[in-house]
Amino acid sequence: MTIDIYWRIGMEGDHASLRTPRRSNRGHAGGYGPGNIAPAIRDGELDGYGYIDHMAAVAKASESAGFLGGLLPSFPVTDDPWAVAAALARETTTYRFMVAFQPGFLHPVQAARMSASLQRATGGRLVYNIISGGGGPAQLWWGDKVSHDDRYARTSEFLDVLRGVWDGAPYDYDGRFFHTEGAALPPGLAGQPFPEVYFSGSSGAAVQAAGRHSDYYLSWLEPYADLRAKFDGARAHAETFGRTPKFAVRIDIVARHTEEAAWAEIEKGWAFVDRDAANRAAQGDSVGAARIKGWVPETITGYHDLEVQPNMWCGFSLIRGGPAFGLVGSYEQVAERLDELIDLGVDAFILAGNPHLEEAYRVGEEVLPLLGRSRLTAPNSEAALSFSR
Repeated sequence: MTIDIYWRIGMEGDHASLRTPRRSNRGHAGGYGPGNIAPAIRDGELDGYGYIDHMAAVAKASESAGFLGGLLPSFPVTDDPWAVAAALARETTTYRFMVAFQPGFLHPVQAARMSASLQRATGGRLVYNIISGGGGPAQLWWGDKVSHDDRYARTSEFLDVLRGVWDGAPYDYDGRFFHTEGAALPPGLAGQPFPEVYFSGSSGAAVQAAGRHSDYYLSWLEPYADLRAKFDGARAHAETFGRTPKFAVRIDIVARHTEEAAWAEIEKGWAFVDRDAANRAAQGDSVGAARIKGWVPETITGYHDLEVQPNMWCGFSLIRGGPAFGLVGSYEQVAERLDELIDLGVDAFILAGNPHLEEAYRVGEEVLPLLGRSRLTAPNSEAALSFSR
């Protein structure tokens, strides 16, 4: 079996360390003060090395460290992932670009034309990360008041139309959200490989839509029993459509040469816990965000309270926002936990660490080569794994 391993590219800027999660010094998120890079201030002026140059460095670093491609997340504060993918494709050779986008804000025929153009220009290196929105202020930022379940219905229609026009034959569609008459990609764009679909969402509506459309059902890391239950639900829905989904997990990693050194990073970052900020970030109707809030106890005596399984820590969202769960441990321990997830049925990973540039090298050089090693001494070990890296 082959495991696809992607790296996250920080589209929102970056900070120098998990130990300084509130001090963004890469990009413009923290302003352009002393110590900022990409751009830096030299002689009172911005030095012209923009954040797009820094993202290119992350893409090239993770490509050379063995990752198959990079996730380009999308938030109101980020550059547009489609435009960034087009720019970074020229900086890399085989690296795939997983573009995160909400289908409600593009017409599917336009999305098909953009996608096929990128596929033709890059030799088929575009991957979709379909997100349907988490509601709350971030959704209203787009002026989108469509209800939770209807957003997934809209996503499903969007993908129907996008696939319908892909091969170039005239396609008619009359749905609740989209309408086309005789739409088709032109001959020069039709017939490109259709991008793989990574589909995010934890609700019943999300899992149902994923069953119809996803190549990979994508989840944030959760405790193994919960993750297994999600996979079983997604698999059952997909089977009703005659489909067999694969599974992917997005994971933050703090891996060091010893377990103690890894936890020391967490201990230093723990000084910046901001529970109010984490709660504000979880506003909306996202089932995934609600699940995260449910896992974080009200009373916490210290960071070790949040180690819910060996090397699995659910406090990341408290110190830098985003997903709660990640892996913390030695290089060997983190590789073993990833192996356990592969045994659970995971077919692909999207890994991340701060700062994204330096950690891409660390994880690529120190952790990924250890994957599969824990199987070598297993009494009933399976055939050796191979990795698309």
